[in-house]
Amino acid sequence: MDNAAESYRRFLEGDDSGMTELIGEYSIGLSLYINSIVRDICLAEDIMQETFVKLAVKRPEFSGTSSFGTWLFTIARNTALDILRKRSRTGETQLDEAFLPSDEADIEKEYLREEQKIELHRAIKKLPPDYRQALYLVFFEGFSTAE
Repeated sequence: MDNAAESYRRFLEGDDSGMTELIGEYSIGLSLYINSIVRDICLAEDIMQETFVKLAVKRPEFSGTSSFGTWLFTIARNTALDILRKRSRTGETQLDEAFLPSDEADIEKEYLREEQKIELHRAIKKLPPDYRQALYLVFFEGFSTAE
């Protein structure tokens, strides 16, 4: 039996320091592993904590057919997948996904429009003041030609 399995066995028998040892040994690795699944480090840390809560509350039996680490990482992966499935059913969107910039084609079009405005400004500067003011009001301020 490896040290982690021994720590878990001690926790199941009432020694809370066993769980403390497990958290100390696996929390960072679990967070990084879960982050590779969910691609959100904050969510990954929440799921890591949820995984340890499951161990503490549900106290699943470790059969020993695999290493304790493999068993723990499987619980964490399943927890992450459950949360992702639940979010997809409810249509929940991550905050950073809600504010993603538009696709590259739109960004390129916007850039070209800005470049055209700069060129137009340069050309307008070469005109007499009356024409310059009229064109500025039409093209940049949205006035109609009649206005």
